[in-house]
Amino acid sequence: MRKIISSLLLILSVFVAVAQNEQDSAWIRDNYTKLEQYIPMRDGIKLFTTIYLPNDKSEKHPVLMVRTPYSCSPYGPNFSSRLWGGHWKYYARENYIIIIQDVRGKWMSEGAFMDIRPFNKNKSGTETDEASDTYDAIDWIINNVSNNNGNVGIFGISYPGFYATMAAASNHPALKAVSPQAPVTDWFMGDDFHHNGAFFQMDGFSFYSGFGKPRPKPTTVGSPGFEFPNRDNYKFYLENTLPKLMQFMKDSVQFWKDLYAHPNLDDWWKARNARTAMYNIKPAMLVVGGLFDAEDCYGAWNLYKAIEKQNLPTGQAGTSTNNKIVMGPWSHGQWSSNDGTQLGNIKFGSNTALWYQNNIELPFFNYYLKGKGNDPKIAEATIFFSGENQWRKFDQWPPKETQPRDIYLAPGGALSWNLPTYVKSGSYSEYTSDPAHPVPYTEDVHFRRTREYMTDDQRFASRRPDVLTFETFPLEEDLTLAGTVTANLKVSITGTDADFVVKVIDVFPDNFTYPESSMNPQPTGGGRGAYPMGGYQMLVRGEIMRGKFRNSFETPIPFKPGKIETVKFDLPDIAHTFKKGHKLMIQVQSSWFPLADRNPQKFMNIYEATESDFQKATIRVYHDSANPSTIFLPVIR
Repeated sequence: MRKIISSLLLILSVFVAVAQNEQDSAWIRDNYTKLEQYIPMRDGIKLFTTIYLPNDKSEKHPVLMVRTPYSCSPYGPNFSSRLWGGHWKYYARENYIIIIQDVRGKWMSEGAFMDIRPFNKNKSGTETDEASDTYDAIDWIINNVSNNNGNVGIFGISYPGFYATMAAASNHPALKAVSPQAPVTDWFMGDDFHHNGAFFQMDGFSFYSGFGKPRPKPTTVGSPGFEFPNRDNYKFYLENTLPKLMQFMKDSVQFWKDLYAHPNLDDWWKARNARTAMYNIKPAMLVVGGLFDAEDCYGAWNLYKAIEKQNLPTGQAGTSTNNKIVMGPWSHGQWSSNDGTQLGNIKFGSNTALWYQNNIELPFFNYYLKGKGNDPKIAEATIFFSGENQWRKFDQWPPKETQPRDIYLAPGGALSWNLPTYVKSGSYSEYTSDPAHPVPYTEDVHFRRTREYMTDDQRFASRRPDVLTFETFPLEEDLTLAGTVTANLKVSITGTDADFVVKVIDVFPDNFTYPESSMNPQPTGGGRGAYPMGGYQMLVRGEIMRGKFRNSFETPIPFKPGKIETVKFDLPDIAHTFKKGHKLMIQVQSSWFPLADRNPQKFMNIYEATESDFQKATIRVYHDSANPSTIFLPVIR
């Protein structure tokens, strides 16, 4: 009976949401006028811009703008459903002038598109970059859009988050508030297509096979993606090496060719690191991201840190820029949706998305753009801690309460807070990494990369012989981590290269269950009832490191077979509480497929690797006193 009631309530909530959307849609159409305009840039190129102008003339209104490579459609008289389908409706109710612009070279805008176009701090005359395009757009808007109050805000999620970052670097005096959300920041080190030099082929190929196709002239029609021969991504990428993927692109996608041409961290990549633009930042900044964002978790954490570091005035302890960060328990962009209650099988106890929208983002823009209302007094860092399911506020990030503590990999699959007592270099755990049978990143067979893998159950991986698993005893008290996790592995391999994946996992008690509620029904599948949460191994954070970059991302070097070497790398920041009775688990493996491309396990340019290059390797991870493998944990005492 309880399940029937829960299902009925869920159906009712859907009907209510649809009715509300229809009501909001009708109100917005009645109270807004849509305009379409080409805005000229300093070099003569014109950018297509959609303007939603409130009919209210009782006061002047602020401007909220998004610059996007994903289209400001629909073109023509129809209104975008973005205005009522998500949290943009709050801004419509506040009578914001809402502007969406196609960036240079995309959709209906003129010019040539360049991916993550480098910031040019020394531009002059008619030279342009994304910062100057934003400056010119704002200048035109302030001087030509009727009834604006002279205050502009810019936000954007993912790629539009990159354009929001570049907007902040424009320093137009009318630009008062900027919110880069899940911002593309560094495509070699951690966002989207590379993590520590390892190529995230699945995201890259599925995205660029459509997005990357050339657009000779302005158009309202997008390009179709690649027609995959099967819907099993593991099978497809196992059968198609990187040279074969290049053949599928047919030499037509420029950025795909650039990826292959720059396998190491060279000047080409460094110029495309958005952090290089983050100096002398004037607008109020609100950096937003998801703890479980599969695409740009790295970007949010590291953009915020760059702004903090690069805007310190001489002789002062604080930062000259009003810069805040919010990280919630979200997948990519989930904070802008109507539901932030859970991700996959993991529940967060409340609708965190609606809380953020109404308590952080809307007050932020209202204060800085409308010039009325109270200072929202947003904390320096507003961070949701999964595990305990609570928001915490800090005056710095990482928190000053954080104390570093090493935990050691130990024999028998144990984790220990104490340095191993084994003196000889003879204590190790080993596995065979076989590129013909790589470790999958998730248990399911599917086509598109899932969002939910970021919190997926890792029991399937624990059962594989090519995954090392280390865990504590059940914790006697809560263990809270807040900051950067660093893996410091002592390893030897039989080949000349290998990848290393380290996963931080929360192991739930065997008797764990979530209480059922109408807001948070238990996920079900195939008529088999609720997912068994007892013993669940929740992925809290995982990251991969391409071994040849262990000493330098600019100059890779081979391993010497059999020699013990150090592989040390950071995982994106973590905010999680392992509750009393849970266990902390660390897994180590050498493939994460097809999320990341396979390492042939010999030193070479992997973009040129063919099937004959892939070979098995024996991987040893050491845990003795001479060669302790450790995980640095940022523990809040």
